[in-house]
Order: sequence, then C-alpha cells, then structure tokens
Amino acid sequence: MTDAPRAAALELLRVVREDDAYANLALPSILRQRGLDGRDAAFATELGYGTLRWQGWYDAVLEACVTRPWAKVEPALRDILRLGAHQLLHMRVPDHAAVDSSCALAKEAGPRQTAAGRAGFVNAVLRKVAALDEDGWVERLGEGRPSDDVEWLATRWSHPTWMVRAFQDALGPRRAELGALLAADNAPARPTLVARPGRLSAADLLALPGTEPARWSPLAATLVHGTPDSLAEIRDGRAGVQDEGSQLVALALAAVPVAGPDQAWLDMCAGPGGKAAILEGLAVDRGATLVAVEQHPHRAELVESSLAPASGTSVVVGDARLTPWGDTVFDRVLLDAPCTGLGALRRRPESRWRRTPADLAALGSLQRDLLRAGLAATRPGGVLAYVTCSPHLAETEFVVSDVLRGRTDAWLEDARGLLPGVDDLGDGPTVQLWPHRHGTDAMFLAVIRREDAPVAQ
Repeated sequence: MTDAPRAAALELLRVVREDDAYANLALPSILRQRGLDGRDAAFATELGYGTLRWQGWYDAVLEACVTRPWAKVEPALRDILRLGAHQLLHMRVPDHAAVDSSCALAKEAGPRQTAAGRAGFVNAVLRKVAALDEDGWVERLGEGRPSDDVEWLATRWSHPTWMVRAFQDALGPRRAELGALLAADNAPARPTLVARPGRLSAADLLALPGTEPARWSPLAATLVHGTPDSLAEIRDGRAGVQDEGSQLVALALAAVPVAGPDQAWLDMCAGPGGKAAILEGLAVDRGATLVAVEQHPHRAELVESSLAPASGTSVVVGDARLTPWGDTVFDRVLLDAPCTGLGALRRRPESRWRRTPADLAALGSLQRDLLRAGLAATRPGGVLAYVTCSPHLAETEFVVSDVLRGRTDAWLEDARGLLPGVDDLGDGPTVQLWPHRHGTDAMFLAVIRREDAPVAQ
C-alpha cells in the first residue's frame, strides 16, 4: 500500500494535468478526502506544490535518465517520476524512501499484470536520478552552457523560455538579476495577512499567534506558524490573506492627493475582493463611498463576503468596459486589470505551465479597453491606479503608454512616493515590485491623474 501523503500529492498532479484544476483550490479538498492534517498535510503540500514548480527542471533531469523519448512515457508515470525527483533533489527524504515509495505508487497506478514492470522502470530511472545531487545535475546538464543563456536559465529554474525572455526585458538594465528572480519564483511564499481597515488594527493582527511584522505594508503580518483558516479573525473577515504587494498598491491609491472632493471611489475589477476590503475601510473613514464592480457573479459573491456588513459599499455585477455604474464619475479609481498573473508564480505553482504568449493578445485588448473606460469614469482632478500582477511589458508599460498616447487630459504621476519606506523602486514614474527585491508578488502600479485642460508635457 502507498502512503496517504504521497498518494494525495500524486492525485493533485493528476487533477491539475487532466482537469486543468487550480492547485490551491484542489489540494484542500484532496487533503480532506484523505483525512490528512498536520505533518502529513504539510508533506503532501510541499511534495505536490514543489513538484509542480520544478516540473520543467525535473523533466530535463528525467529525460537524461530514460532510454525512450520522455514524451512517450505515459503521463501517470511521468507524474510519479517527477514526485520521486522532487524528493531526491529538493526534500530531506532518504533516497531509499523516495525510490521505494515511488515504486509503490507505480504498482497501484495501472493494471496489476504490469505492476512489476512499471515499478521496475520507476526504480531504474530514479536510481539514476539519485546518482547525482542537485548541484551535480546542474553541472552535468549545464556543461558548456553560458550562465546567462536564457534557454539554460529556463531549464535550470523551471520556467517556460518565453516567460524568461519577458522577465529579462522587464528587468531592463538590471537583467543580471534574472537568475535571482527565477529562483525567487520557486521559493514558497509564507502567507501574508492583512488587517482590514475599520475592522481590525495592525497591532491586533500582530498580536495573533504565529505572526510577525511584514516588511512594508502597515496593515500586514507574516504568518510563520499555523494556517490562516485556524484564526477566527480570518474566518470572520476582520483580516484577510493578501500579498503585501496587493496591499501596497491599494494603499497607494488611497494616498494620492486629489483636487476637490473625495467622496466617490470605484474598484473596477474587484473580484475576489481583497483590495476592495482595504479601500472600503479607508473610504468609510473619510466619509466616502465605494462602488465595487465584478463581471462574474461567483466572484461578485466573494467580493460581497470580503466587505464589512452594512458598510454602504455597492457591489455591481457587470462588465466594467460598459460602465455599469452609469454616468457617475469618481474621485479615485482602481483598475486591477485581468492579466496573466506572471507576478504570482511562487503562489500558483502550476500557472507557469498553463499560460502561453497567445494569452497576451486577448488580455492586452481587454486591458486597454478597461483603462480607457476607467479614465472616462475618473473626474477631472481625480486619479486612477492601473495595477497588474504581472511584470510583462505587454501588460504594464505598453498598455499605459498606448492609452495615454495623444491624450492631453491625463498624465502619469510618480508613484514611488506613494509607497513610503519601500526601497529600490527604480526611476519611476511607474512602480514595479519584484519577488527577489521586495519579497512581494511582481505587482505593477501606474498612477494617472485626470485634468480639465491640456497638460503641458
């Protein structure tokens, strides 16, 4: 019989591969079904998530260990071999335990009459993997490859090559940091909590068991022990789970001075509601109201659940390109645009293998349309924050420059001063946060001010 934690990790890989499931949504259900908690749940999580993150690297290693084309190895066996490779190369699992448990998985993964053959194949391949440690495999597979070669970096750090090229472009003159960025994408991120303004103080958040101060956001704490759902403050909505970068861009919008009244705020693409919950609390404190728009009904329900009861926030289900809020104009507008999510690869282990360059074309058109609608909804003297959880230039700088080109009624403000205490923010006026520099997701922020009259450039 196979052990339950490894079987759970294998099931996770299967549903991600066959059902296109999201790992963070699928794994809790798998753990519950198998009755796993505590150390067993932690082992299954590290094994499943780690294997998904490092899949590209393990495929390169395993391809060097099989005598048939890797693509012709049946998918279930590829998953088992990847799990074994992760235990051998990145976990403190004895070699014999990693190999034997993988053979047990192979025996139960197919018809009984082929069990011995499947187990023998897995045993032979993983013993070849175990002959070298991680550094040994890097030396062997990287022999003769320049350390800054993009294709080698993509293999070594388990990213699609097109993503690595895009990150290199986004880093610009600091492209020497590319390896550090890719390594940061593969480092599991601890949960970051947020004290939702008006419902919980930052001091009370930091008084919770297992928390310690986060690096930048005055609302944040890092959870170093335990799980978020074990905290009553998370369960009742006074606090949330939210990356520090997401907190910072919401706080930045609230910090921009506006000329004239400051009474009407808009969150154009509010699902699942984390930024809306921050903005709502800050708006109420200033006597302002928030309108939160979400196109998809199930995500609009998540927005509703993130907001304080009887807060006065209106949640509108609709396409923000079609201005479902009517003719109202707003003092502050947040456009957290739908994007590829390439800035959150450390939290979404399978997403790097799902996205393709083709996604950028459809999203780029949507992002531009949303930004034009957002500017139309921003009153003269008001401000709009354009945000993406992606550093890809096609989703950040290029979108903003295309929409603002030729306009004389809107201009970029320097956003760096809106993130007090955060260092290494570049030359401005936009801000790009990075996992390897700031310990956050790779959030992009552009702050655009609307004007009555033509702006001298």
